[in-house]
Amino acid sequence: MQGQELLQSLLLATSETFYMVGISTLVAIVLGLPLGLLLVMTGPANLLDFPQVHKVLGAIVNTGRSFPFIILLVVLTPLTRLIVGTSIGSTAALVPLTLAAIPFFGRIAETSILEVDKGLIEAAQAMGCNYWQIVLKVLIPEALPSLILGMTILIVSLLNSSAMAGAVGGGGLGNLAIQYGYQRFDVGVMFSTIVVLVALVQIIQFIGDLIAQRMRKR
Repeated sequence: MQGQELLQSLLLATSETFYMVGISTLVAIVLGLPLGLLLVMTGPANLLDFPQVHKVLGAIVNTGRSFPFIILLVVLTPLTRLIVGTSIGSTAALVPLTLAAIPFFGRIAETSILEVDKGLIEAAQAMGCNYWQIVLKVLIPEALPSLILGMTILIVSLLNSSAMAGAVGGGGLGNLAIQYGYQRFDVGVMFSTIVVLVALVQIIQFIGDLIAQRMRKR
């Protein structure tokens, strides 16, 4: 692949990767954060104290996290076709990426929220705060730096998974690396996609660390 063609292919593949990672990250945060909150609040001796609900939610999350992503891609093919009408391409890859990311971020959110000092929760209860006030004014603000770092881990994980989705025609940098780099024995394409992926991970991690550090200072 020539220089100009390679650059255009890299730009297109990178935009597809951003599309997949961006949407799946957004959905995972919107659904995974409430899941993490429920896991914390329904735990023994916590705000809601529903151990049965906690066990069911924990089992669902553990089941969702137990599938290797490459297997999940294959298993969810019928569901992907049902939802988006196809099993190949960047849009199709959103289904397995999102379903894998929700329980993953749910556990990350749970861990972050559990780090909040219980004394702050008790103080809020003593002041007469209800559940929503405790969640919105104590748990989430206090856990925010850790949640930001968790989101960074989520984005990097989805970036890796989106590259893996290229093995089954998922689009993005992984698809470019496999179709042109591996199958056509083009070392330049393979090397270029690796460089782009490494650079993206470094940038994402740097931004996440920087935001979390500023949140801690506040």
